[in-house]
Amino acid sequence: MPHASFKLYMIGDRRQCGGRMLSETVQSAAEAGITVFQFREKDLPLRAQFELASKVQKVTKKFDMKLLINDRIDLCLALDAEGVHLPVSGLPISVARRLLGSDKLICVSCHKYEEVKKAETEGADFAVLGPVYDTPSKRSYGSPLGLPEFKRIRERISLPLFAIGGIKPYRVKEIFSAGADGIAVVSAISSTGDVGGQSRIFLQEIKRHAGTSNPITLIAL
Repeated sequence: MPHASFKLYMIGDRRQCGGRMLSETVQSAAEAGITVFQFREKDLPLRAQFELASKVQKVTKKFDMKLLINDRIDLCLALDAEGVHLPVSGLPISVARRLLGSDKLICVSCHKYEEVKKAETEGADFAVLGPVYDTPSKRSYGSPLGLPEFKRIRERISLPLFAIGGIKPYRVKEIFSAGADGIAVVSAISSTGDVGGQSRIFLQEIKRHAGTSNPITLIAL
């Protein structure tokens, strides 16, 4: 299986790019050093998703950036992207793996321990867990987990676990102290006036604090 050998996972939303094209936002992040981007434009028809993702992929290939596709196995195959990000209600991981092969990354979006454990058991490469903090985009998933619950889940799981939801640079230290293997962000980068600058701030904070996590045996990191 491929390795989740990164600590900052950028999730896209063209509506939060402040008037910029999505591909321009991705390029600014890539130039700053972000190496993984998730294409997540599920409100668009499939043809429109393909056309927009193709433009983004020109950037990701140029910067040797991994491109993950939200939910759509067919779109991932059509683009030969590096992997998929599955909702917990999406296709079973075993089916996704059979369709995609062993060299593609498979991430699962989780909101509680049972979902993370299932993702681990079924062979996901990493999971995104949250929301850790309150954030408008995640309120439909209920109250935020909070750091204590995130840490409790982390201590019971070997699967690489990324925190999501309300992540800001000043919270990076406490997130890694709680055992996170990485962080996933949407608006905290995409909606800022300086995507490259904000990306560098996140990367600097991660470099400073990623070693502060608890001594847990990790898979693929």
